[in-house]
Amino acid sequence: MNDQPSTNAMSENDLIAFTQNVAGQLNAAREAIGKVVFGQHEAIENSLITVLSGGHALLVGVPGLAKTRLVETLGIVLGLDSRRIQFTPDLMPSDIIGSEIMDASATGQRHFRFIKGPIFTSLLMADEINRASPRTQSALLQAMQEYHVTVAGDRYDLPRPFHVLATENPIEQEGTYPLPEAQLDRFLMQVDMSYPDEATERRILIETTTDHDVQAQPVLSASDLITAQHLVRRLPIGDSVVDAILTLTRAARPKDGNKEIEHHLAWGAGPRAGQALMLAVRARALIQGRFAPSIDDVAALAAPVLKHRLSLNFKARAEGITIDDVIARLTATLL
Repeated sequence: MNDQPSTNAMSENDLIAFTQNVAGQLNAAREAIGKVVFGQHEAIENSLITVLSGGHALLVGVPGLAKTRLVETLGIVLGLDSRRIQFTPDLMPSDIIGSEIMDASATGQRHFRFIKGPIFTSLLMADEINRASPRTQSALLQAMQEYHVTVAGDRYDLPRPFHVLATENPIEQEGTYPLPEAQLDRFLMQVDMSYPDEATERRILIETTTDHDVQAQPVLSASDLITAQHLVRRLPIGDSVVDAILTLTRAARPKDGNKEIEHHLAWGAGPRAGQALMLAVRARALIQGRFAPSIDDVAALAAPVLKHRLSLNFKARAEGITIDDVIARLTATLL
């Protein structure tokens, strides 16, 4: 896929052939990740969808479910320069973005020089992001939305592509700081990591306790990924799918939403949720070798796109209603 011509200059037949080629490469990437991260098929696919859509993902799961391994493997397979930041309560914004230091020249003149932080990478792993203070968490806000940071009035552009894959532990909440709504909305998806089934866990027990460690191998390059991301935005999307996305996101709001669930919500999905779905359903179709998304794609991605963008009110929590219940009701209206 290296040195491919711009998709804008292709004929329809060439674009179809190129799309098939990209889909084959993405399927190979998914299989390569699956050889290292066992069993987490949905999490692997949703992580790939997020990156293909040009977005960021919040990986949620209890310890030991290969969240870190998934991010590291994803970076290798996609050929991305990656760095990891372990978020802790004493982490400062400058530890992420970087800081200015004063230099003195041979003539004695002094000037400030910016030392770039670990955020200047293509794939940033923010490990246990909710363990850092809100001040430090907010250091990512501008980068995740605008793809640059501002230090002392000067703008510094981030590498492209740029993706943040953050991990969060749903238990052990002592000493953590919940992510603010504005930051949650910047994550295109919440990717849930679940316990493996028995067959997968048996495979884990056998294959990870020997002296033979399977290593991930690059399948794509950063330029390949950028080309695939451009292709995602060119895939056609039918009016029925657009209507389904619009209906779903507008229904997931406390006012003027779905009459059955709107009284359960404290706040709901904004326009970013619809934008995320517009890109994610195309990426899912491409990964699965299809040329256009369907309403089934909208239903399949409703939960990971909406889950972190909805908040239940006290009445709903008192009645035992969950976010999953609300999204299931919304999704049922599409099918």
